[in-house]
Amino acid sequence: MGDGRCSHCRDSAPEFERAVSFGEYGDALRGLIRLLKYEQVSPVAGPLGGMLARAMMELMPMGQGNKPVLIPVPLHKSRRHARGFNQSELIAQAAARRLPQKLEVLRGVLIRQRDTASQVGLSREERIKNVRDAFRVTDSGRVQGRDVLLVDDVMTTGTTLSECARVLKQAGAKRVLAATVARAFDSASQAAANPGEEEGIGASCSASI
Repeated sequence: MGDGRCSHCRDSAPEFERAVSFGEYGDALRGLIRLLKYEQVSPVAGPLGGMLARAMMELMPMGQGNKPVLIPVPLHKSRRHARGFNQSELIAQAAARRLPQKLEVLRGVLIRQRDTASQVGLSREERIKNVRDAFRVTDSGRVQGRDVLLVDDVMTTGTTLSECARVLKQAGAKRVLAATVARAFDSASQAAANPGEEEGIGASCSASI
């Protein structure tokens, strides 16, 4: 019997505790994400946020204990300027409105201080090196001692999510979990999810690790 973890997680445990996705990156779900991300159809953030909220509630039951804060995976300022928005922020804000418990979305607390090359086609070691020290926490007091839910649109190889989690834990986060709308499982879907860029976060499994 397996342990519920993907091969990436078995080979090298990520820095976050657990990750979930609403569904597989394909067909209608892929179309919705691309409408928002590349065609700037902002109303799509609403239904995508609803999907993300459902994944979040599976990841962490709401209403008890220390409320987590939501942190979108950031874009580098040059990429955000070119696109005009960070799709992960829009989806996170839409998800927060649909949760039974009000959670705070922290913008600007985690920043991408260095633009990174595409992760597609890189080895595990190259991916880790590519995103190492690409992120920084600007205000550790906002995350210190708190649970953090990292959120993004697509979960790909897990390297970016893990690096974000590492930086957040260094800043004092109690634990870091991750939730995304979609999960890209194979190399073709990963490339389609991130043409020319690596923006997914997860580490490919919904089981505790």
